[in-house]
Amino acid sequence: MNRFTLAVSTGIARVTESALGPYQTAVIRIGFTATWLLFLLREFPHRHELYGPEGPWDFDLAQQLIGTNGSFTALIWSSSGLWFEAVYAFAVLTSVLLLLGWRTRTMSVLFMVGVLSLQNRSIFMGDGGDNVLHLMCVYLVFTRCGQVWSLDERRARLAGEAHARGERVGPDRVGPALWSVLGCALAAATVVGRLDGDPTVPVILWGVWLGLGVWWIVGRLGRTAQPRILLDVVGNVVHNGALLVIMAEACLIYATAGWYKIQGSRWQDGTAVYYPLHLDYFSPWPALADLLSSSGAMVLLITYGTVAVQVAFPFTLFNRRVKNVLLAAMITEHAVIAVVLGLPFFSLAMIAADAVFLPTSFLRRLGGWAARARARLSRLVTRRADGRTPPPEPRAPENPEQAHVGFTA
Repeated sequence: MNRFTLAVSTGIARVTESALGPYQTAVIRIGFTATWLLFLLREFPHRHELYGPEGPWDFDLAQQLIGTNGSFTALIWSSSGLWFEAVYAFAVLTSVLLLLGWRTRTMSVLFMVGVLSLQNRSIFMGDGGDNVLHLMCVYLVFTRCGQVWSLDERRARLAGEAHARGERVGPDRVGPALWSVLGCALAAATVVGRLDGDPTVPVILWGVWLGLGVWWIVGRLGRTAQPRILLDVVGNVVHNGALLVIMAEACLIYATAGWYKIQGSRWQDGTAVYYPLHLDYFSPWPALADLLSSSGAMVLLITYGTVAVQVAFPFTLFNRRVKNVLLAAMITEHAVIAVVLGLPFFSLAMIAADAVFLPTSFLRRLGGWAARARARLSRLVTRRADGRTPPPEPRAPENPEQAHVGFTA
């Protein structure tokens, strides 16, 4: 076997045998759900003006727009204020459950429904961060984003430990019940014509629902391991393909942004950063903006540095050290934008997209730090509750078992 053939076979085996980037996809899941959840909670007092009946983009205009572009939004199904409140609460609930990693495959689909329902209702209310979230909520459906740092992973790990001890583990009843209820709701929406329009979302909804059903049937009734292995291979290929698309999307965002900046005269003369710092709408901290713009050399450095990092980043992915340096620079830049320009949700969305390139070793250390902090907090709460010092908890493993049970696949 020559070297090329060996490399191809090794690559195929790597793509089919496992779902790559478990920590990266977990960070993407947590990052985007946290961003959307925080946005919904902050805008809760203004929800009617943004997406509801009191907004400038009223129900009739929304109907005309949806009739033209065929976009999916559940808010177009009824003009009732009660229905709007139900959809908004649904978006908040699915964000919380996906953030925690409960039934991630199902919750990722419902999370997508919540995001699209609100954003497509009033498309002129969004910004660049909303566009990124709009795309990533669709890609997230095809990933196995609950492999680590999720309640699904914890449930699978506990079930595996029980099997190892010889204990009997009862069948999953929540998954089939949830599948049945959502299947009835999906069938009803399809029959009454609520899913007419662009077929993308209906195809995703029905495809995931049927896939979960097949997965459960094979897991419960399959007499041999081959069907389950085949489904695992399909799931891994789909996951890895979606992960590649997410990475390509992030690179495309930075590359296009950088090349468009190069064509602008203000970016060419090094003064582009100065102007947004002096717009009232983007100046929550005027003193800080004045401090940053008071030095011409600083403005020039930030302007040229922004363009250079955005243009160069896609070309540094094959050099780990240079990529990590530019990645840290971009994350720092977005953090500064969040504070100085008052764009926290745009910055959080971009940082979540950048997380797909974070090194696995760093993410595992980050998970270890979080586990130890949680253990300390738990011991502190227990000590204050019963007045005694509990024994120290064992250190959480940095590489939890990547198992899937029932409807968490």
